[in-house]
Amino acid sequence: MLYNLGSINLDHFYRVPHLVRPGETLAGRDYRIGLGGKGANQSIAMARAGGRVCHWGRLGRQDGWARELLQASGVDTASVQLVDGPSGHAIIQVDDEGENAILLFPGANHGFDGDNLADLFEATRAEDWLLVQNECSGLAEALELAHARGLRIAFNPAPMTMDITALPLHYCQLLFVNRGEAEALTGMPAGSEASELLDALSDQLPESETVLTLGGEGAWYQCADKRVFQAPLPVTPRDTTAAGDTFIGYYLAARQAGESAESCLKRAATAAALGVQRLGATESIPERADVDAELARHT
Repeated sequence: MLYNLGSINLDHFYRVPHLVRPGETLAGRDYRIGLGGKGANQSIAMARAGGRVCHWGRLGRQDGWARELLQASGVDTASVQLVDGPSGHAIIQVDDEGENAILLFPGANHGFDGDNLADLFEATRAEDWLLVQNECSGLAEALELAHARGLRIAFNPAPMTMDITALPLHYCQLLFVNRGEAEALTGMPAGSEASELLDALSDQLPESETVLTLGGEGAWYQCADKRVFQAPLPVTPRDTTAAGDTFIGYYLAARQAGESAESCLKRAATAAALGVQRLGATESIPERADVDAELARHT
């Protein structure tokens, strides 16, 4: 089983001609509200890919519908807590080029502490997986508890903040990073080559596997001396909001099924490529049948 200590956000989407500039008042062309948060997105992606995932999350009591949407996608929501206070939420602008800008309020996602985390870990067994991002509180405690219980840890340090460097990252078996996150973790300059970033990550975390995602430049897997490259897939993006989360969820589902690194990368990249051609966060995450059909078209 994979346990995802992950954010659940209410996403407020605004379609705009361009991302709003400082001091500018800009009229939006469309508005809608949906389920999001990196944690929820990754759980839904993994479930839609056929993986087994139990979500650990927190929502305001008034937003129980979001828990129902997670469950409807195949996520185990028995440990999603309804609490007093506001849920996490995000204000998302999406422009005509498919780029996005996001303002995030953590809300209930920052209510995790050592006591309730210890209760959650009671259900885990050695060799289970823990997936974490950087949108919930209690990360240091969660990594320590997971390591003590023999869980394998997958970490996506997004959104990247410098306090992540103080975490025991050497506990992580699998690290998902994009270019900016890799540069921040390693201290490499902006615009560093992928090979330089992979070298630096290997030096810093020699016992960890790394998946480095580069958007339109493809993705890399690294484990010790092994490197695998996934070429970018030619698509025209409409909305990149949950592309990285879709990639991670599909990768982990394939990994859970025992597939090779090459197969995990291909499946994850295909799912993300389908997702960026759709609008929204969880709404854009494709079903496994769609990904299977797309893979079949190119074999």
